Order: sequence, then structure tokens, then C-alpha cells
Amino acid sequence: MIARTWTGRTPHEKSEAYLDYVLRTGVEEQRRTPGNLGSWVLRRRLGDEAEFVVMSLWDSLESVKAFAGKDIDKARYYREDDDYLVDKPLHVVHHDVAHGPVKDG
Repeated sequence: MIARTWTGRTPHEKSEAYLDYVLRTGVEEQRRTPGNLGSWVLRRRLGDEAEFVVMSLWDSLESVKAFAGKDIDKARYYREDDDYLVDKPLHVVHHDVAHGPVKDG
């Protein structure tokens, strides 16, 4: 299993609108891509900004490529991202999931 994470920042006053936007665009497209095992959006306030982390889980690197394209380390952006983001990081991070959640008995 592969975890893909992207981190970006918006002005705090745009954080609710950006959350709605990222759910309609990137997260929705991730969830429609075969091999996606789930997507999460994390958010925290950092002074006048909000930091977002979008984390998705994938069954294989081939499935990540189906979403991200040939260069899986390159961040994907959508038309209106410039209206929200303070900057646009060029890359995402991938990890092999070494251990999943532990369930109690």
C-alpha cells in the first residue's frame, strides 16, 4: 500500500472555501480513480494561514500513476488553485505503508 501526501497553505480567511474546493476537485478525482483506498484532508491554523495536508492511500504505484501521471512525484493542481494557495509546492511525498491501523479485539 502506498500513502501519497501533499501539503499546501491558504490564507486563513479562505480555508473553508478551499476545503470545499479541494473536496470537489482533487479528492473527488482521487476517489474515482481505481486503486484508491481512501483520501483524507487534514487542516490546521498557522497564524494568518491554514495548512492543508491531503493524504491518499493506494493499492499500488500503478494506481498512483493512473491518478498522478507518469511523474508521480509531481504535484497536481487544478484551475482555481491559484485563487487560494499561498504557494504551490512542486512535489508530493510517497511512503510505503509499513503498518496499518490496529483494531482492538
